[in-house]
Amino acid sequence: MTDQSITISIRDEYIELYKLLKLADLASSGGEAKYMISEGLVRVNGEPESRKRRKTRVDETVQCNGVEIRVIAE
Repeated sequence: MTDQSITISIRDEYIELYKLLKLADLASSGGEAKYMISEGLVRVNGEPESRKRRKTRVDETVQCNGVEIRVIAE
């Protein structure tokens, strides 16, 4: 269950997962974002995700620390 929902718009075809976490201010650095992913704290479309550089595309959702991020086109 998520406590908060935010929307992030991207202009490219995709954004790497760890960069999305930084953009959403869920991680203060790339290293922190990668650590969160490696510890199993991140889900993409409801499924656990361990690939730090996963290509996250428009209309996908990412859940982390009670926050749901929806990716939309700019």
